[in-house]
Amino acid sequence: MTEQPSVLFVCVHNAGRSQMAAAYLQELGGGRIEVRSAGSAPGDEVNPAAVEAMARDGIDMSAAQPKILTTEAVQQSDVVITMGCGDACPIFPGKRYEDWKLDDPAGQGVEAVIPIRDEIRRRVSDLVSELLPSSA
Repeated sequence: MTEQPSVLFVCVHNAGRSQMAAAYLQELGGGRIEVRSAGSAPGDEVNPAAVEAMARDGIDMSAAQPKILTTEAVQQSDVVITMGCGDACPIFPGKRYEDWKLDDPAGQGVEAVIPIRDEIRRRVSDLVSELLPSSA
């Protein structure tokens, strides 16, 4: 397969979970997976507790900005992973959809966000192993 696999992470505000997942996939995928993230109702900024939690794991998310979910983003992605956006995500045949049940870090302090971050890292690591089996 010469085409790069692509993944879209979606949560409501695109300010916490989906941003952390996208940052981990960029890091763990080593540039071999196209990464997108979006929200059905994007917030004004990325959750500062999520930015801090990621910084503690060596990943700088400070420049990330919430983005609106578009039909094009879904169409251009091989794997669509939702995190609590429910019916807001358009469904297209031939795409792989997963819903990751994760606590929402909104309004939480950094100590509460760290376990969510760690679970996201574990799931993203598993996803990388599936999408890039030769590099596992």
